[in-house]
Amino acid sequence: MAELATIARPYAEALFKACTAEGADLGAATGWVDQLAAIAADPQLRDVAESPKVTSEQVFGVVTAVARGALPPMANNFLRTVIDNGRLRVLPEIAEQFRALVNETKGSSDAVVVSAFPIDAAALADLGLVLEKRFERKLNLSVQVDPSLIGGVRVVVGDEVLDTSVKARLEQMKVALTA
Repeated sequence: MAELATIARPYAEALFKACTAEGADLGAATGWVDQLAAIAADPQLRDVAESPKVTSEQVFGVVTAVARGALPPMANNFLRTVIDNGRLRVLPEIAEQFRALVNETKGSSDAVVVSAFPIDAAALADLGLVLEKRFERKLNLSVQVDPSLIGGVRVVVGDEVLDTSVKARLEQMKVALTA
């Protein structure tokens, strides 16, 4: 959705500039932005927020009530701006772009490791070292379980995909045999 990305970019850049200007902890800011994005992604909240009968102050109250713990003042100001401008539905894209800006300054990337089975912390750390050498940058790993892979892992880093799953190998063999 190019439109959402275009709308989200100025908000993400402004938030990033504000965080760096105030010397805010970018890791903590990423945490609360992701939390707000997860709340904003809820379809029921979107329905409430888009209702003409609900004020922006009421939407702000609902979101802050759902948020775990107290939000820092910067988060409250940011959320108020997003809601007042009617951009709550864009918040997940804002969070993604903000995370990309933070990663760029740290020289790292987000990586999703999709595995057929849960991965314990030690194995994930070992895999992380191998993947960082392969992709030549620091990676922030997150794990998703997909039993349809049968075995192995699929790693997604931005637009790069490394698929060593059994499912992918079976598909390759199928293509080779039917060609």
